[in-house]
Amino acid sequence: MPSGHNGVVTTARRQAVSGAPRRAAPAGAIRLGGPGVSDLPRKAVTRTARLAALPLGFATRATLGLGKRLGGRPAEEVTAELQQRTAEQLFSTLGQLKGGAMKFGQALSVFESALPEDVAGPYRAALTKLQDSAPAMPAATVHRVMAEQIGADWRERFRSFDDRPAAAASIGQVHRAVWHDGRSVAVKVQYPGAGDALLSDLGQLARLARVLGPLIPGMDMKPLIAEMRARVAEELDYGLEAEAQRAHAVEFADDPDIAVPQVVDRSGQVLVTEWMDGTPLARVIASGSPEERDRAGQLLARFLFAGPSRTGLLHADPHPGNFRLLGDGGPVEERRLGVLDFGTVDRLPGGLPEPIGTSLRLALAGEAGAVYDLLRQEGFVRPTITLDPDAVLDYLLPIIEPTRVEEFTFTRDWMRAQAARIADPRSPAYNLGKQLNLPPSYLLIHRVTLSTIGVLCQLGATVRMHEELTAWLPGFTD
Repeated sequence: MPSGHNGVVTTARRQAVSGAPRRAAPAGAIRLGGPGVSDLPRKAVTRTARLAALPLGFATRATLGLGKRLGGRPAEEVTAELQQRTAEQLFSTLGQLKGGAMKFGQALSVFESALPEDVAGPYRAALTKLQDSAPAMPAATVHRVMAEQIGADWRERFRSFDDRPAAAASIGQVHRAVWHDGRSVAVKVQYPGAGDALLSDLGQLARLARVLGPLIPGMDMKPLIAEMRARVAEELDYGLEAEAQRAHAVEFADDPDIAVPQVVDRSGQVLVTEWMDGTPLARVIASGSPEERDRAGQLLARFLFAGPSRTGLLHADPHPGNFRLLGDGGPVEERRLGVLDFGTVDRLPGGLPEPIGTSLRLALAGEAGAVYDLLRQEGFVRPTITLDPDAVLDYLLPIIEPTRVEEFTFTRDWMRAQAARIADPRSPAYNLGKQLNLPPSYLLIHRVTLSTIGVLCQLGATVRMHEELTAWLPGFTD
């Protein structure tokens, strides 16, 4: 679905593109890990070697698989075994390296629904494991970072501090604590050397984009990696994250559907926010009731469109690890969606751009010529090429199907059908899609929209998408 906003570039984003991020700590200080977990490799060359070994591992398994088939084992059995081992190696490596490697894995995890079912099974557990967990940083390292960022007397700010992390992700981990005023808080501690690791990993992954491409049909890995790399400085700046979270917390303070924890304190690479209990969205996906899935899906769609309209900011990291379904035990229809992690946002002062809503409205009305003219005006059709407006509309209609009906059930089968249609070289949609352009100013909203749809398909949620677009998307109503 065409999406984006021309001219939206923040100072932080320019710094991210033009210069290296400031380090959280000397690179030599990196020594992450925990009981039963290997320490994170200290040097960029070691991390690069781990990532570069992935294609070799894939090729070796393929050769072994051929030998097993020649030895008489059923092809289906061998293929399933190879897929499982490939998934385990790939996502275990990405998770253990943290940094950009794990962040890339988390971004891929929301597109699991696009994989064919015979492939998705072995990958699903390994993918979703990356959504809200990672090997932990040892307590001694946490204490050192706290002392460096807050001061030697940092413990005086807390009544208690749990050395065991409650969650660990790509560039930092979260500890549960009690603030000096008695509030339960989440303390987010950035890994030493996180900036170096992010840049090193994403640079290496960019070189492996062609090898990694087949993991998700129809997805071009290079723009995804390039966009993540361009936002390194913003991702590492907890000051920007605190500012974005405060804006959301204020706006949604009394909201009956969306909840955002208040920011309590921020010092350097340590961010303290109010603690939020709830059922992680990954658990709702795995074992939630149909009612819980529908409620989570409806609120996720609402936040996607209402957030920019109400705050001028788009939460740009919509993987399940960043969401909670609150109010366990109460009526499902009254449960709220808790939203975490505002490290990556897009700044949209006027909300989502009006051309998105206008193009959707025109497409649903069958106005092929008007849609084509708008897409050309916004840069989706390059000035140097000419396309058939009716063919463009035929390309778009299956993608925007959820917006044309009163309610739509998102399923893995539906998402796989879209991925297959766009990825199959024999399909007219494949050839047309290759000719369409995605302007840089539209890239992040496009990725966030696709990621959110991926989560909705994992949930299998029935969502009143048309209702949310009518309420929050500029241009969708005439």
